[in-house]
Amino acid sequence: MLTALFVYHSQDVAKSVQALASILVIINALSSFQIYGMPTFDELESIYVTRFKKPCAWWLRVIIRTVFGFICFFIAVAIPFLASMAGLIGGIALPVTLVYPCFMWLKVKKPKVYSPQWCLNWALGVLGMGLSGLLIAAGVYVIIDNGIKFNFFEP
Repeated sequence: MLTALFVYHSQDVAKSVQALASILVIINALSSFQIYGMPTFDELESIYVTRFKKPCAWWLRVIIRTVFGFICFFIAVAIPFLASMAGLIGGIALPVTLVYPCFMWLKVKKPKVYSPQWCLNWALGVLGMGLSGLLIAAGVYVIIDNGIKFNFFEP
């Protein structure tokens, strides 16, 4: 989206708005990484606690999270075909966000069959699976149409 903003709207949007959009995207990416990385951080810290039998100091948490961030960044830059396959990977991972919560709610709450909540969750789950299927098909189409581009260490 930032590329579209800079390419198509660079003349009619103030530089301060473009800078603000860039800063907000960076803040979003950094905070999202912290949120989605939390299970991994927790696991790494619990490994430390069980191995050394003492609590993890704040500075050690900072080091663990920073090293993990650098490793993730290195992998993202080093994998040469990640950008070409992003749509396909997103389509495969999308059911975790859209479908899993609906069906887990049905499994946990066990509403009456054909009640409004039951129908809504089933409809949302099926819609999520349909959208995931469309995204996977689109990702495969893009890969077939454009091919996989190998860009070693060129994000």
